[in-house]
Amino acid sequence: MQSIKETHFTFKGQTGFYRGKVRDVYYFGDTMAMVATDRISAFDVILPEAIPDKGRVLNQIAAKNLEATKSLVPNWVINIPDPNVTIGFRCDPFPVEMVVRGYLAGHAAREYKAGKRMLCGVTLPDGLKENDKLPTPIITPTTKAKVGHDEDISREEILNRGLVTQKDYEQLENYTLKLYNKGSEMAAARGLILVDTKYEFGKHNGTIYLIDEVHTPDSSRYFYQEGYTQRQERHEPQKQLSKEFVRQWLIENGFQGKDGQKIPEMTAEIVKSISERYQELYQQVTGETLTPISYHAILERIEQSIVKSIN
Repeated sequence: MQSIKETHFTFKGQTGFYRGKVRDVYYFGDTMAMVATDRISAFDVILPEAIPDKGRVLNQIAAKNLEATKSLVPNWVINIPDPNVTIGFRCDPFPVEMVVRGYLAGHAAREYKAGKRMLCGVTLPDGLKENDKLPTPIITPTTKAKVGHDEDISREEILNRGLVTQKDYEQLENYTLKLYNKGSEMAAARGLILVDTKYEFGKHNGTIYLIDEVHTPDSSRYFYQEGYTQRQERHEPQKQLSKEFVRQWLIENGFQGKDGQKIPEMTAEIVKSISERYQELYQQVTGETLTPISYHAILERIEQSIVKSIN
């Protein structure tokens, strides 16, 4: 199985380059080309092995969701010339991620289980159990760390520290809830529940744009609708569709991104199983089967798609 771990292109007219956790970004003035590689991260750590097909799965799911939500919120996309590439506006990102939760799951559930009833300035009611639906969706922002871990932060802290102006933050909250409601509708049509997700926003020429990926299994957590209520009543784990299975595998093998912990060996079997899960995620979220592609000369294909788009 082949994968795209890194790209090392140099383009005419290129004005910059940035390598993120899972993407390689090439800048051309006020536009950019984002390459979705097959790198995978968990607990804010890049894992040593890349996952075949992961990049194009996420890029294509994001493309469909960005297209479906552009009437609600302007987004950064100009065009998508390749399954692994998105060309868009270069925006100045806000230094916070807007996390929205409709259910008590993942990080929120772990905090709640530890006895905390306040998350990012939002009070949670007593008597909830893991994966219960919350009374109303809540926004629990995090800081955006260039290195290391993102950290929970409250609305009040964001405003007090001047990270975002009040006017802009109110717009971000408005957009976040609109997007979550639309994402929930789209998920329901596929027999899924959008449990929680995160959005990133930036400004371009004074306008706020939705940036990065949207409603992908890396940025979101989905449950299967069928059997949800029965599993909750029986206090059973929910059948879910997200990257959580990777986190759980790491936790079971003694890794949560903490100092001194060693990433478990990612055998060929583990890599293959994660790749197959991403293909399953694509089918469940989009209703389409992921078409096999040749990885022969794939870097040349990606490079040429960018050249054609920027010229």
